[in-house]
Amino acid sequence: MPSVTYIHSDGRAETVTAGDGDSAMITAMQNGVDGIVGECGGGLVCATCHVYVDDAWMEKVGAAATDEDEMLEGVAAERSPNSRLSCQIKMTDALDGLVLRLPDRQF
Repeated sequence: MPSVTYIHSDGRAETVTAGDGDSAMITAMQNGVDGIVGECGGGLVCATCHVYVDDAWMEKVGAAATDEDEMLEGVAAERSPNSRLSCQIKMTDALDGLVLRLPDRQF
């Protein structure tokens, strides 16, 4: 099963195990990782699961689809080229060790 490390805005890191095919958002929420709200439950309508993909992982994670890209326009924290919505990142063995940085706010 793949693992993902969430780096909080204060530098604190939490590494948790994800279910294969689970989103990075669900993984965070099921493991009590603070900083991801996921208000819409992964429906791609709220942008409260914004993360910054570590540069070393950008190619493997890939770019945001059009719908996600539009939702990223409304994130509370600064949008960056490596911004993604964690509800749209599906965990697989290929993403084992993924590093996601959390913004300082979701609202």
